[in-house]
Amino acid sequence: MKIPFIDLAAQQAHLQPEIDARMQQVLAHGQYIMGPEVGELEQALADFVGGGFVIGVSSGTDALLMALLALGVGRGDAVFVPAFTFTATAEVVLLLGATPVFVDVCEDSCNLDPEDLERRIAQVTRSGALRPKAVIAVDLYGLPADYPRLRAVTDTHGLRLIGDGAQSLSASCQGRQVGRLADVTATSFFPAKPLGCFGDGGAVFTCDHALAETLRSIRAHGKGTEKYDIVRVGVNGRLDTLQAAVLLAKLPALRAEQSRREQLSRRYDAALAGAARLPARGEAYVSAWAQYTIQIPRRDRLQQQLSEAGIPTQIYYPRPMHLQPAYRPYGGGEGSLPVAERLSQTVLSLPMHPYMPGDVADYICEQLSQIVSAYAEG
Repeated sequence: MKIPFIDLAAQQAHLQPEIDARMQQVLAHGQYIMGPEVGELEQALADFVGGGFVIGVSSGTDALLMALLALGVGRGDAVFVPAFTFTATAEVVLLLGATPVFVDVCEDSCNLDPEDLERRIAQVTRSGALRPKAVIAVDLYGLPADYPRLRAVTDTHGLRLIGDGAQSLSASCQGRQVGRLADVTATSFFPAKPLGCFGDGGAVFTCDHALAETLRSIRAHGKGTEKYDIVRVGVNGRLDTLQAAVLLAKLPALRAEQSRREQLSRRYDAALAGAARLPARGEAYVSAWAQYTIQIPRRDRLQQQLSEAGIPTQIYYPRPMHLQPAYRPYGGGEGSLPVAERLSQTVLSLPMHPYMPGDVADYICEQLSQIVSAYAEG
């Protein structure tokens, strides 16, 4: 059987009537940029996470960039970021002239390590070359970072806490939804995300009214009360109305989709028990399960065997940020961030989406159980 890693076509088929109706409304009124659906989506997302303000933007990367701009990050500032993440998290820091300081991650969660963060802040403070300014916590694979401990660190040192929730919308930590765990949170609506549109899109969440107003200004080239009243440096970061329409059609299904992802993750846990390091769980955490990612030695061999059984896999990510050619000048070289380096050699993500048919899930779990058992013995 042909098994998709993420089955966007199945989701689209399930939600086609709602998507078509929403898109037809946009085509009828013709307000393709910042039409009424954008504001409607922003309010719906705020309600979804339990309050605050939401600013719809053009991509998850732009959401991070605008968050940093709104917080005044610039040249001479140090922004602490996990070494094990997607490039956008460090990229936006350099685009603003600031300096990324790479921090190691926890082996169980793959998320930012609060203890190593403390050490890196102390090092930067002692050197005096940079001003510690902000921390970006990535919710990798959909699991929220340890925001309570990270908040304690940032409050102690007077830093701003930014959540990179590109993979974690619908997740929560200690009963609080992603979008309300940091000073400001960026998310992505890239099609493969837990809530995805039909192109690029993103949003910024905050509970700070003044910060929300600044973000709205930045989104529209830094405008003030009038279109040609430019009060700050901004970007063209607007969310297309058609993308907002797609997201409005998909958002009501997100809770049920997250529940089905959770059920599939439990089945994977059972099939892989004792044969691999499973994704972290915790009573205080609910994951969005953007990916189901195990850690296992001799990964390439396992990946090949799964491929021969028709089961696709992906590696997120095969190289930590501090060893990427573009970021090497800002890292400490090989051996400086050992957990991130080790994870890049052992992580493997399995098919994960909420519309996987039962027989496909049965087949994957059966094959996983057989292959990893033989793999462990061999």
